[in-house]
Amino acid sequence: MASNQKLRDLEWLLQAFETESLNLHNISFYLSQPVSGCYQETENSMAINISSDCLEYFSLILIVLGPAKTSLLSLRNLEFHCVEWELEQVQNLGELLDSNLNIKQLVFMRNRFSEDCLSEFSDILKRNGAIKEVMFCESHIGTVGAIFLASALKVNESLEELQIWEDSIGSRGAEELSKMIEANSMLKLLTIFDSSSITATPLISAVLARNRGMEVHVWSGESGDKSSKVVEFTPQNTTLRIYKIDVSGACRVACALGMNLTVSSFDMTGVRLKSRWAKEFRWVLEQNRSLKEVTLSKTCLKDKGIVYVAAGLFKNRHLERLHLDGNWFSGVGLEHLLCPLSRFSALQCQANITLRSVTFGGSRTKIGRSGFAAILHMLTTNETLTRLAIVDDQSMRPDDFFRIFKSLEKNASLRCLSLQGCKGVRGERLLQAIMETLQINPWIEDIDLARTPLHNTGKADAIYHRLGQNGKPETEPENDLLKDMPLTEPKCCRVFFCGQEYAGKATLCNSISQNFSSPKLPYIEQVRTLVNPVEQAVRTVGMKIKTFKDEDTKISIWNLAGQHEFYSLHDLMFPGHGSASFFLIISSLFRKPSNREPKTPMEIEEDLQYWLRFIVSNSKRAVQQCMLPNVAVVLTHYDKVNQTSQNLEATVNSIQKLRDKFNGYVDFYPTVFTVDARSSASVSKLTHHIRKTSKTVLQRVPRVYQLCNDLIQILSDWRSENYNKPAMKWKEFAELCQVKVPPLRIRSRRDNKEKIETRRRAVATCLHHIGEVIYFDELGFLILDCEWFCGEVLSQLIKLEVRRQSSAENGFISSKELEKILRASLQSQIPGMGSKVFENLEANDLIKMMMKLELCYEQDPSDPNSLLLIPSILEEGRGKPQKWQLGGADCLYAGRHLQCDDSSHMFLTPGFFPRLQARFFPLSFTYRFMLLFRT
Repeated sequence: MASNQKLRDLEWLLQAFETESLNLHNISFYLSQPVSGCYQETENSMAINISSDCLEYFSLILIVLGPAKTSLLSLRNLEFHCVEWELEQVQNLGELLDSNLNIKQLVFMRNRFSEDCLSEFSDILKRNGAIKEVMFCESHIGTVGAIFLASALKVNESLEELQIWEDSIGSRGAEELSKMIEANSMLKLLTIFDSSSITATPLISAVLARNRGMEVHVWSGESGDKSSKVVEFTPQNTTLRIYKIDVSGACRVACALGMNLTVSSFDMTGVRLKSRWAKEFRWVLEQNRSLKEVTLSKTCLKDKGIVYVAAGLFKNRHLERLHLDGNWFSGVGLEHLLCPLSRFSALQCQANITLRSVTFGGSRTKIGRSGFAAILHMLTTNETLTRLAIVDDQSMRPDDFFRIFKSLEKNASLRCLSLQGCKGVRGERLLQAIMETLQINPWIEDIDLARTPLHNTGKADAIYHRLGQNGKPETEPENDLLKDMPLTEPKCCRVFFCGQEYAGKATLCNSISQNFSSPKLPYIEQVRTLVNPVEQAVRTVGMKIKTFKDEDTKISIWNLAGQHEFYSLHDLMFPGHGSASFFLIISSLFRKPSNREPKTPMEIEEDLQYWLRFIVSNSKRAVQQCMLPNVAVVLTHYDKVNQTSQNLEATVNSIQKLRDKFNGYVDFYPTVFTVDARSSASVSKLTHHIRKTSKTVLQRVPRVYQLCNDLIQILSDWRSENYNKPAMKWKEFAELCQVKVPPLRIRSRRDNKEKIETRRRAVATCLHHIGEVIYFDELGFLILDCEWFCGEVLSQLIKLEVRRQSSAENGFISSKELEKILRASLQSQIPGMGSKVFENLEANDLIKMMMKLELCYEQDPSDPNSLLLIPSILEEGRGKPQKWQLGGADCLYAGRHLQCDDSSHMFLTPGFFPRLQARFFPLSFTYRFMLLFRT
């Protein structure tokens, strides 16, 4: 009976195709399933499960789909999972693709191909002029498959994206693909995940040599190690980043760079190089006209290699920034490096006048007497260098730095001098020399003395004051107590979903979660997928956080609330301190999901521009901005759009204008994702982007304490053992460290307890910065469940109806009254939620948290009974202009008009207004001021 039911399901499908009763955009085939059948994920997406005893239906369905039918002209994407292809089936697929030129994407997941099948598929690609994307994942196409694909793409002029994941195409396969790149100018994206990193060399060399505008990503997982990126080239920002390559491969890449015009930033940080490579790179510097920045940090270059680089600088007329810190050269190499930047007689011209910034130093760079003399001579004679960085030097003495600053008295070009981590920057004599130099030389704008003895003792404050700075914040508190704590790559990445209400952020998050799970969905998940559109009709309120695991990487999606009343909280959620994160700006193509009234391109542009300005504004505010914010745009409800819509074309053009406008402010991903947020198939490319970008961001951001990665699991275990408590007191955290974390353990009564406490607080602060906990020193507790706190606590705090429940006037209320309101409000929600809040946090704790997050302020901090100002409950309400409700002859109104200097890219965010109000309202005065803001 069950078998008959399965047959009826597939028979029904065949009949539906014959009668043209289905209008599909996406079809996914899942073979070797326990049960055959089909189910419709969305109105335009179909998933077909075929068991081992019904394989003949696979061929039948391909045959039925083959003849051109009006109802199948909308078919765009085909996915094949766990298919063991036979030649006849590939031929059927070819007939289908030949008859339907609207199919643009083919995805093969865990497929198997014989050599004959690969040859037939190659022939299909040769004659097909419509397919835009092909992806193979764990399909073991190997070298043979790569050769057939290369043969086809030498002829094919339509394919734009080729991805081969979890495979080994071998060096021969890579060479064949490189030959294809030389002949094919249409391919825009090439992604390879190979078992060996050797495949990267021929591919990237061909792209560079032929000046292809092709985005390239190559990953490897050699000898069973975890996956790591080998090379990355993004033509949109003209950046080539090589993470791992052997010397011969590096030399081949250098040869390809000589006449290249597409790369402006070249980064080989951490790649071990030799003088053989530097000899080739010399010719790159002499011939290349596009390179603006070269980073060769920690590449183990010795004197001979630096001599070759210096020789290239004599003829180079385009390079502006050169980073050589962390290498192994001595004063001899430094002499040669600075020679083209120096003059040796009054009549001599400076050889290189385009290089503006040079960085060198490190524990294994031995500057010595000859190198020091070269630095002094260069600073005395150079007329073009604007930034010099000598980092982590241990060889120069205080007297050497004294002479360096004395030489700067006559230097009119240098604007920034960085001496981070230099041990010789100490002593009163040196401090006096710096102050005297600043009195004589007004052109120096910044002197960075972070991690130097002069800075650590607090004596650098006078220097920063003289420079017009307020003192630079430490990236690591108490560095001398924490320097022996090992650092590692973070394993947690946050994705911020930004967008107005009704954009479909929550629905999109749900579909992405399905893609993170196994493709073999159990029956109950299929039912949920069918019911999902009904559930999605309910608008999500408040901020939500959803977490996924991708191998050993934890990815959390922070869904920022789109309702205007939550905008003042967005600043609080913004990542800082170099945390691993990126942004998706989500906008619906329609005004409301309940109708088909499309947004105009101007409306979509306004939506996107608001969030871009929000991101840029907060990025400028962040303490440590190690990289530009990574931003991608997602347009939802694409399934409702007419493919020929002129509005859509105009929208794409307006987004391109925004990309140009914000170039240099954000790292704008070139692809605009158009999706049906309800369909897991439709968001598969977006899911892949999230996976890929998370790994890339984690490799770029500053490292975190190794203890942070360890504590994430320890805290998770603690929650499991304590009834999933969302918060813990600081005392509980200290006890947990004492028992479970040896490096944070007090080992005897004579131990330095303050040092251990400092370590614990530093680790907790680091966990706060990477988004794993919410922690502030003064509060005495940690929030372990950020989703609970943002969604169930903060979202309720921002909506407090204080005026209805108290006698609060003009935003002021007593602490006692506020505690009562908090208890009543948080306990009046869904049953059980209130008790959970106050089981873990006191009402007074919430008030302290509100003050720390600047949701409320004390009128008089010295008075324990001071009234509290809550700007968000002023008379005009949230989301409207706020003003003081004052009247009478004793009131005087004055206006202030505030706006950003760069108002086209930044603005005063909604969270800024209440904080500024509190600063501008000393309530003991008779006169009050009303601020008129303009964003």
